[in-house]
Amino acid sequence: MIVLVFVGALLAAMALGMPIAFALLVSSMAMMAFMDLFDAQILAQNMLSGADSFPLMAIPFFVLAGELMNAGGISRRIVDVAGAWVGHFKGGLGYVAIFACVIMASLSGSAIADTAAVAALLIPMMRKAGYDIPRASGLIASGGIIAPIIPPSIGFVMIGVVGNISITSLFIAGIVPGLLMAAALVLTWTFQARRDNMPRGEKASMKARWSATWAGVWALLLPVLIVGGLKGGYFTPTEAAVVAVVYAVFVGFVVYRELKVSQLYGLLLSAGKTSAVVMFLVAAAQVTAWLIAAANIPMVVADLLAPLVDSPTLLLLVIMGLIIVVGTALDFAPTILIMVPVLMPVVRMAGIDPVYFGVLFIMNNAIGLITPPVGTVLNVVSGVARERLEPVIRAVLPYLLAQLAVLLLLVLFPQIVLVPLRFFTG
Repeated sequence: MIVLVFVGALLAAMALGMPIAFALLVSSMAMMAFMDLFDAQILAQNMLSGADSFPLMAIPFFVLAGELMNAGGISRRIVDVAGAWVGHFKGGLGYVAIFACVIMASLSGSAIADTAAVAALLIPMMRKAGYDIPRASGLIASGGIIAPIIPPSIGFVMIGVVGNISITSLFIAGIVPGLLMAAALVLTWTFQARRDNMPRGEKASMKARWSATWAGVWALLLPVLIVGGLKGGYFTPTEAAVVAVVYAVFVGFVVYRELKVSQLYGLLLSAGKTSAVVMFLVAAAQVTAWLIAAANIPMVVADLLAPLVDSPTLLLLVIMGLIIVVGTALDFAPTILIMVPVLMPVVRMAGIDPVYFGVLFIMNNAIGLITPPVGTVLNVVSGVARERLEPVIRAVLPYLLAQLAVLLLLVLFPQIVLVPLRFFTG
């Protein structure tokens, strides 16, 4: 009954148009009333403890790093590097988009920010070159959701805190799945480019290629710095976020000289607003998580899934299907904050590696960003491209299926995630 109270109150609050953070608080108060535990101090204390976390400090710093990189010219140079090397292939700007999304993912870790940046740079170029814009938008949206998988990832920080999983291990374990997602997009785009005889750009000279690469080398070095620092134990994920900010400021002001002092206030304000939304969500979700534990909901779910505990692969398939359904209605952060406290005890009971599960969860959750009706990234890219949402939704379907195929591959073959993880972490 308590599950129905929680779900009913949450859905009712969302149906009224209430922001998800407030909907979580309403559902929490409904559970408190049902359990005869209503106490304002429970709300206040759990919200405070939910936001009072050192690892969560990485979120505002990574968000700020992304803002600084976009304003400092790093994003544009990444596109220039990709264009110089692969822009001359048939459908070349599509490959440029995928390459740019992968590199951007290794810089900021925010799907929405990366998608908006790549779309703003490439959509005008693709429109001028004669590409089908809804299809180009679908490709860029599908590339943008790689951001939560390749480190640094805001999603990994959140699930690491909520699920008590090593964030450093999550970062390292996400590299191979993120690259596989990109490879799936490349294969899908190659098939479409050859079938539809897409346009190609002029082939850059070798001198122009190396010139573009040299100009973008500062942008390409940051992922190496972050992953190398984490692997070597030189800094924690939170400290890595601070390193990313310092690096972005240095490159923007000293190297590229495109970042201006007058821009800093606006960038800080934008990063602060984004961070405040995420942190308030985390704080509100902590109340819900506490009440979920107090109501023994994880054990109820464990009892429901008990027949599958002895078959980890089947259990994962069921959980992934559930997350896909939830992801069509809930946004990225709420799905993590609501589902992880419920599912993690079952996952541990089944003997599934928590880091492996965390990667699958975040990957599945990221795919939810391009599934209607919520599809936040779809809304972003259609807005940037000035295209109606319906044709973009139709165009994204082949790429959505490609990403789901990669997810299924990882569920069936855990070694794809675990072997590289063990190699890098020793």
